[in-house]
Amino acid sequence: MNGYPAYSIVIPAYNESARIESAMREVVNCVRERGWDAEVIVVNDGSTDTTARQVLDFALSAPEVRLIENPGNRGKGYSVRNGLLRAQGEIVMFTDADLSAPIAEAELLFAAIRGGADIAIGSRWLERSRQTHRQPLYRQLFGRCFNLLTRTVMGLNFADTQCGFKAFTREAAQTVFQLQTIERWGFDPEILFIATKRHLRVQEVSVTWGHDERTRMSYLRDGMQMLREMATIRWNALRGRYNVDVKPIERSAP
Repeated sequence: MNGYPAYSIVIPAYNESARIESAMREVVNCVRERGWDAEVIVVNDGSTDTTARQVLDFALSAPEVRLIENPGNRGKGYSVRNGLLRAQGEIVMFTDADLSAPIAEAELLFAAIRGGADIAIGSRWLERSRQTHRQPLYRQLFGRCFNLLTRTVMGLNFADTQCGFKAFTREAAQTVFQLQTIERWGFDPEILFIATKRHLRVQEVSVTWGHDERTRMSYLRDGMQMLREMATIRWNALRGRYNVDVKPIERSAP
């Protein structure tokens, strides 16, 4: 035993006062019921509401929980990177605050990594019957079009690159997220592109998933930004940005 947790569960949060407390309670209850040796990290992305205060108050009775503050509002990609690079676990993962994939499904990701994967990514589309609440048709069409682009432009042969439910070995996370450059919604294709460039084994895992109508993503504005970010990723690859050596970040004392 090295004194560090087996798992780190990272939750990026921006103005999540309406649901962060219930999300933390559900995650902590699952951690305790399943006997996971885990820490729960909430990354506050410059929220202007009471998100940070709620996390700190909740942590008073839940020692598994700790808060990381971003330097202002930097985006989901930055939040995930900030959390995972500072996580202490041997297996690290992130999940959206809406818990569209129930946190108990994390065991499927952990099992894939214990089975030899470097990265396990949740998928809404491998088994559509596992979607408990489907997206509106226009969102499904956008997702399918975006997925086709990631396949043709970036060579990412995954059914679902955007599901906010992914787990990594500590070594894989340290490699991928130190090379990540995209800080907002389009970071998922970049980290998977980096993983394939670095010859990491990525396994797609079907998970139960229910669409949350409160999603903040604008499929027009953010979709156009993600297209620009795909061009950035290809340019980074041409420049050799993803080929540089990285060294693991030292963990603090347990």
